[in-house]
Amino acid sequence: MTEALFYDTMRQGLWVATLISLPILSVALLAGLVVGLFQALTSIQEMTLTFVPKLLAIVGVFWITMGFMTETLVAFFQTTLVPAITGG
Repeated sequence: MTEALFYDTMRQGLWVATLISLPILSVALLAGLVVGLFQALTSIQEMTLTFVPKLLAIVGVFWITMGFMTETLVAFFQTTLVPAITGG
């Protein structure tokens, strides 16, 4: 395996990781922003109020995008990693 092929595979792997994590991270950011704004407007400083809605949003988005994540990872492995490992 040449250095160029190694770095290209690493670049593709990082792009796939970014693409897979983007829905979950964006929903976590949005949920945290909404809950933080709600806490600032109502002066409620409950610790579970920040944790529970964010956790529910993350689990919901994970459940919805699970098929997309699996298909993306399988495609990356089948088109890039497996041929690189087997030498084909």
